[in-house]
Amino acid sequence: MPLRHAKALSLSLESFIQVEPSSSEGRPPLVIRPAAGGIDLIAWAASAREFMEENLSKHGALLLRGFDIGDADRFERFIKAVSGELLEYNERSSPRSHVSGRIYTSTDYPEDQNIFLHNENSYQNMWPMRIYFFCLTPPASGGETPIADCRGIISRINAKIRDRFLRKQVMYVRNYMYGIGLDWRTVFQTTEQRVVERHCRRAGIEFEWKDGGHLRTRAVRPAIVKHPHTNETVWFNHATFFHISTLAPGIREALLGAFKEEDLPTNSYYGDGSPIEAGVLDDLRDIYRQETVRFPWKRGDILMLDNMLWAHGRAAFVGPRQILVGMSNPYSRVEGHVLA
Repeated sequence: MPLRHAKALSLSLESFIQVEPSSSEGRPPLVIRPAAGGIDLIAWAASAREFMEENLSKHGALLLRGFDIGDADRFERFIKAVSGELLEYNERSSPRSHVSGRIYTSTDYPEDQNIFLHNENSYQNMWPMRIYFFCLTPPASGGETPIADCRGIISRINAKIRDRFLRKQVMYVRNYMYGIGLDWRTVFQTTEQRVVERHCRRAGIEFEWKDGGHLRTRAVRPAIVKHPHTNETVWFNHATFFHISTLAPGIREALLGAFKEEDLPTNSYYGDGSPIEAGVLDDLRDIYRQETVRFPWKRGDILMLDNMLWAHGRAAFVGPRQILVGMSNPYSRVEGHVLA
C-alpha cells in the first residue's frame, strides 16, 4: 500500500477513538474511548491491530473504556481480533473458574483478601505475552486490579540485590496437596502421573512424589530478563508473590503452624536453594507498591497488558465482582520467540 494511503487509513481508524492518559501525571494505562456511539470494538480492533500493538509496546497497558462488549463470548472475539488464538490456563498457580472457550474468571480468592502483584506464569518456561481483563460486574467498592511497571521496579532495586538475583536466579518450590492450594491434577490438568512427569522433564522442573500421592516440584528460573520486542530489562518473576512472607499474617501463621517450610504450598528461594533475606523481600514489596497504579473498574472496561512490562494484582472488595481473563501470544523461554 502506498505510504499516503496507509497514513490516510491510520488517520481514519484513529478518528473513531479518543486517546488520553488515565491520570493527570500521564502514567499508564493509556485510555482508549469511542469518539462516538455505535462503534463495533471488535471490527475496529481487527482493523487497528498495528495501532494497538504500537501503543501496547510503548505504554505496556491499555484501558478500553466506553465500548459495548457485553459478554464473555464477545470478549474472546475481541482478543482474537487483536491477538489471534487464546491460551489455555496451564501449569496453574491460582484457582480460576472456566467461563467459556478460553475465558476464565480472575483468581477465585475470598473477597477480603488482597492478591500481591505478579506477572502471569513467570515461573514457567512459557508464558502469555498479553493478558486481558474484562469487567462484567464492577464491585461496590475496592476490587481494583493494581498494576506496576516492571521497568520501574528494576530501576529501583539496589544494584547489589539485582546482581545477586542475576547470578543466583530464583527457585520455586511447590507442594500440590488436596485441600491446601491446588492439587497436581488441577495444576497440570491431567489425572496421570506419567503425563505430569513428562511435562516436568520437558519444562526443566525437578519433581518427586510424596506419601499420599502428593507432588513436590522445584524449578529454577531467571529473575531478570530482556523483553523480546522492546529489548528492555525487566523484573519478571514470582519471587515475592510465591514467598510465604508475602501472605497476610493470619494465613502465613496458619500455614507455618500446620506445615514444615519445605511442605508449604509455595515458597521461593535463591536459585541455589538459599533463603532470600527478609530485608530484601520487604524492600521488593515496598518497590512494587511505589510503582503501583490503580483505577476503579467500570462495567465493560477491558484492560490489556503486556505481561512482561506490567505486573498485576487484586485489591480486596465488597459486593459482587466479575472480572474475566483471557491470555494470548505465548512466549517460549527455551525457543526464544513468540509461538503464535
